[in-house]
Amino acid sequence: RVVPHERLFVSEPPPQWFGNGPNPGKGAEGWTNDNWLKSRFHFNFAEYSGGPAQFGCLRVMNDDLVQPDRGFGKHPHKDMEIITFVVQGELTHQDSLGTKETLGRGSIQFMTAGRGVQHSECNLSKNHDLRFIQCWVTPRTLHLPPNYGSMVGDELAAATRRDKWAHVVSDVMGKTSTPVQINQDCNVFVTELSPGAQAPPLEIASGRQGYLLCVEGWLKAMSAGITGELRRHDAAELKGPMTLGLASGKEGALVLVFEMAESRDARRDI
Repeated sequence: RVVPHERLFVSEPPPQWFGNGPNPGKGAEGWTNDNWLKSRFHFNFAEYSGGPAQFGCLRVMNDDLVQPDRGFGKHPHKDMEIITFVVQGELTHQDSLGTKETLGRGSIQFMTAGRGVQHSECNLSKNHDLRFIQCWVTPRTLHLPPNYGSMVGDELAAATRRDKWAHVVSDVMGKTSTPVQINQDCNVFVTELSPGAQAPPLEIASGRQGYLLCVEGWLKAMSAGITGELRRHDAAELKGPMTLGLASGKEGALVLVFEMAESRDARRDI
């Protein structure tokens, strides 16, 4: 089931909500949107309650575009596994655990909020925007010790996902070793397809499901249960058993897939 990006809620909150100064107005250097933040919500979040609440253990997927010298000031989180994939620009994270780190394209920031943590996420660049995909996964256990970690999006990471699936997130209690491990039965796969390339088959087993995001580019899906085209910002709900086949268009494509135990969650509006 394809989720067209037109079905996503677009949020552009006032700058003062997260401690930012006023928007500078049209023509500001490096700004690609009039408001400091443009966020696409895949599920109910913040001021939006008109869509699905979740998809299995995937509670939040927000596609955020942050303008230069803006960001989310210090704010709290609790009892959530937070996974952030940097698409373009540089994301600077700082938290109450004493961590401060700046990550670029292809990097993953992850955090077990557990008993409680405060952090900020900012675009410190004066002339480039920042785009990242932030996802919240419900943990199997509440009140865990807070923890932070990251996977750097270096040349090795880029090569690992080029025209093949890179398994980047897995269950800390599972048997698979990945750069990021979280406290839930949930896996994340990423591929960056060259123009006209075809991704290797990705199996969604019986009793499992997946949520796919076309982060960049254009895709043609060639699988039972999902056919047709997906463009930048489009998503898809995947129900096993199925073999996911994808081919990119002339722009290539960047794709994320969250794989998890099957649930009854599904959008009713498409």
